Amino acid sequence: MAMNFIFFFFVFTGIVLSAITGKTDAVTQAVFESSKSTVELCFGLIGSISFWMGLMKIAEESGLIEKIASFFKPVMKKLFPDIPSNHPAMGAMAMNFAANLLGLGNAATPLGLKAMKELQNLNPKKDTASNAMCTFLVINTSSITLIPTTTLALMKASGSDNPSAIIGTTLMATLCSTIAGIIAVKILEKFY
Repeated sequence: MAMNFIFFFFVFTGIVLSAITGKTDAVTQAVFESSKSTVELCFGLIGSISFWMGLMKIAEESGLIEKIASFFKPVMKKLFPDIPSNHPAMGAMAMNFAANLLGLGNAATPLGLKAMKELQNLNPKKDTASNAMCTFLVINTSSITLIPTTTLALMKASGSDNPSAIIGTTLMATLCSTIAGIIAVKILEKFY
C-alpha cells in the first residue's frame, strides 16, 4: 500500500510540475517513448527467457535438478537442522537454490513458493515465520548466482557489447551477500 502511494505521489507531482512549467508535451512524449522501449525490451527478452526456462525444464525432467539438489543436501542439513532430510521442503528448497544458482529467477519462484508452503506445514507457530523460513528467505533473496541469465538477457536486449563481463562481479557480489545474510540470520535466530 505504501509503494502505491509513493508511486502515485511521484507521478502526480511530475504531472503537476510539468503543467506548471509548461512542459506537458515533453512528459507526454517521454511516456510514449518509454512505453515503446519497454515493449521492445520485453520482446527482446522472450527468446532468451524461453531458452533458459526450456533448459531448466529439460534439466528437471532428466533428473539433473535432483542431482544438483542432492549435492546441496549436506550444506542444507547444517543450515536447516530442524527440517527432516527427506521432507518435501528440503527438495523444493534445493531445487530453488539450483535454479537461482543458474540465474533462473523465474523458474526459482514457483519452487520457492512450494518450499515456503512446505516449511509452513512444519511450522508450529502458524502466525510467525520459523527460523527455517527466515533462513530460506535470506538465502533465496541473496542467492549465489553462477550465471545471471536474466541480467545477461536484459543487457543483450539493451544493446550491450559484452554482457558476459558482469559474470565474475555478479558471482562475488552474490557470494558476499549470501554469506552476510546467513551470518546475520543465524545470529538473530539465537535471540528469538
